[in-house]
Amino acid sequence: MPASDYQLVTRWTLAAPIAAVWEELTHTERWPEWWRGVRRVELLERGDESGVGALRRMTWRSALPYELTFDMRTTRIEPQSVIEGVADGELRGRGIWSLAAEPGRTQVRYDWLVEATKPWMRVLAPVAKPLFAWNHGVVMEWGRSGLARRLERAQAQLNR
Repeated sequence: MPASDYQLVTRWTLAAPIAAVWEELTHTERWPEWWRGVRRVELLERGDESGVGALRRMTWRSALPYELTFDMRTTRIEPQSVIEGVADGELRGRGIWSLAAEPGRTQVRYDWLVEATKPWMRVLAPVAKPLFAWNHGVVMEWGRSGLARRLERAQAQLNR
């Protein structure tokens, strides 16, 4: 595997029903409302009625002083189970969200199989790869904590 290639796996446990988690993950344009690392999500193409084929331009900020922009095309959706997409731009590769319901909670796994395409990232990858992987972990934790707060607030409103 070249130094600029990454196989990153993130796992979240969320104290919410799978339907609520699915609702938030499938409305990508709302991610900037709760995910600190997401600057912008722009829908470029809608895709079919299930969302397959949708194309979004995403701009992410990180714990390190840089941003990345790439396009993500949704290639597979299995309701309340899997969302898969292909990235192209400053990152190129594939991302897969997998959800599983458990009593009182949802298990979420994200597999991010990408290569960095920015020249400076490719040059630094042999020595900075652990730092880039750490940075990915921080950004994903921002997502987990932001989504957990959003889901807790929604549940509290329902319980009023």
